[in-house]
Amino acid sequence: MSRRTSAVTVCAGIAAVALAGCTSTAAPQAGTGEDGAITVTASDTACEVSRTEAPAGTITFSVTNTGSKVTEFYLYATGDRIMGEVENIGPGITRQLIVEVPDGGDYTTACKPGMVGNGIRGAFTVTGTAQRSTDADAKLAEAVAGYQRYVTSQVETLVVKTQEFVDAVKAGDVEQAKALYPISRTYWERVEPVAESFGDLDPKVDGRDDGEPGVPFTGYHRLEKDLWVDGLQPDSNEMADNLLADIKELQARVATIELTPVQLANGAKELLDEVATGKITGEEDRYSHTDLYDFKANVEGSQAAVAALRPVLDEKDPSLGPVLDQRFAAVMTLLEGYRVGDGFKLYTELTEDDTKKMAEAIDALAEPISQVAGVVTA
Repeated sequence: MSRRTSAVTVCAGIAAVALAGCTSTAAPQAGTGEDGAITVTASDTACEVSRTEAPAGTITFSVTNTGSKVTEFYLYATGDRIMGEVENIGPGITRQLIVEVPDGGDYTTACKPGMVGNGIRGAFTVTGTAQRSTDADAKLAEAVAGYQRYVTSQVETLVVKTQEFVDAVKAGDVEQAKALYPISRTYWERVEPVAESFGDLDPKVDGRDDGEPGVPFTGYHRLEKDLWVDGLQPDSNEMADNLLADIKELQARVATIELTPVQLANGAKELLDEVATGKITGEEDRYSHTDLYDFKANVEGSQAAVAALRPVLDEKDPSLGPVLDQRFAAVMTLLEGYRVGDGFKLYTELTEDDTKKMAEAIDALAEPISQVAGVVTA
């Protein structure tokens, strides 16, 4: 999800039940030794972190929003590489971020009131080094390896489908480009947390025309606006070429990424936040209204991350997996009701009752998903 201004009203806007999805019900995790979680008080004007140093290993932040705006909390490595994030924290809500940081060094914390901009940042130091969980646990290692294979395959197809989309744009074939737009985005949406971890690429690929100040409007949504609203522009071909170049750069970076089991768990939850903040509201594809394609892809990506972790979950908490199975199935069954041929209804064809049902189904799934990181690190 590229940062955007209209997401501020999400939790208040979709349904009361969706607000519950903004709260983690996972048991608190002691991530920094005997003192437990590092507390973060996030207001509209401040980001107060109780401790700015922690030993390497699994670190837990407990983030409370005391402000009036929906906020987010991030832990960045050098170059704004996202180590972990927790989004969609409504006023009065507390959510946890569990992140594995095996390497000591200089990091940065950030609260983003309004879910926009660079955020209110502070220095954070990780001391020493820690053994990676994948080095000590064969099941966790296989979970990460399996998910990395999934990400690699999705990005490979993303390159192919984006090439097809770009070719149609450059040929001036508007109808073909419109048909290919939601298909190419499917592969991006399935692995979006990994793609977002590269902070410089996400705004270029998935940014909005009301996104962060000073960031040019490029990527998928700029071409979406050209195709559905403004007509192809003199620089549309350039925008298409740049999009493809950025997707190929993503492919190159994914080949070298080292994920952790906690990132898989957090990514599964982030994808559901994506559904809540962009797809159920109709904000994601505001010109084409093809949001349900992205909705399905986000849920599929979340399911893939959970599936990779399933052997670990079944060993540590045998009751959680069946609940996740049931609720994933409920979301997919609901979504199939809006299918039209090989695609889906446009967002503009949905009723208020439709979006309420979707919010309720995603909220029901988000609750057990929020427990996965805690189980993995137990």
